[in-house]
Amino acid sequence: MVKKNLNRRQFITTVAAGAGTILLGNSLNALVTAEARRLKDPFQRIILGNTGIKTTFLGMGTGFHGGDRSSAITRAGVAESMIRYAYEKGIRFFDCADTYGTHPYAAKALKDIPRENFTLSSKIWVTTGGIPEPERPDADIVVDRFRRELNTDYIDIVQLHCMTSANWTDEQKKQMDILENLKARGIIRAHGVSVHSLKALEAAAESEWADIIHVRINPFGAAMDSKDPTQVVPLIKKLHKKGKGVIGMKIIGNGTFRDEPEKIDQSLKFVLGLGTVDMIIIGFEKPEQIDNYSERVVNALKSSK
Repeated sequence: MVKKNLNRRQFITTVAAGAGTILLGNSLNALVTAEARRLKDPFQRIILGNTGIKTTFLGMGTGFHGGDRSSAITRAGVAESMIRYAYEKGIRFFDCADTYGTHPYAAKALKDIPRENFTLSSKIWVTTGGIPEPERPDADIVVDRFRRELNTDYIDIVQLHCMTSANWTDEQKKQMDILENLKARGIIRAHGVSVHSLKALEAAAESEWADIIHVRINPFGAAMDSKDPTQVVPLIKKLHKKGKGVIGMKIIGNGTFRDEPEKIDQSLKFVLGLGTVDMIIIGFEKPEQIDNYSERVVNALKSSK
């Protein structure tokens, strides 16, 4: 694999754009904002925007290589044990989705833990493909199924999954209204969207409806809405300024540089340095990865102070 680390000029350009951060000398350590400096460790509680939802900065994604109701950890037969291990290590946020097939495993892994002690997030697949059946019931029907699968009375966050259209706020208006009603009834605590195109991210930045947004962010443009991070960073800043909960994903480029420690550390420092990403999720496959990335976040925090 050919390394593709950022040179100094590229890194300065990327970090400076919309983030209010700078680099000193030849160092790759960004000076973080005052808000980011308050973070002490990966398991520290943060609040997602204006939602009031409190959870850990580091969350576990359960859908690495996910689709058709399976993911890397379900296919390996370790989903339940991985989720439980993550909780025991201090992670309190678990990101699920209908396409990942991880609801039952999360329910089993967390069954004896008080519900208020962890945060459950899930996502509704509304387009073609992704899940086995062709039918796409309305969000209230889907969320009822989610609650049964997760064995919970309420779900903290439910999002529309993988929006790519610039007009998703118009196209999904019916489902958005249903989710708004479910939030008013206390069945979900917040709603939002995960986006997979720059136009969809721009629409999310303008939306008053979205409480929480999954954004794809790393300094290398890998598996992102734009290969140029300078196009994405200002939109994340806009979301943050509007009080939206911002969840960073694809920090490791969807696994693109999982075997390149230097790039992993650069990415963590970069995202931490923005000061506009409330939390990050990583798709762990093995227990040692949780330990490794937790340590990397600690080191990134130390080197950025």
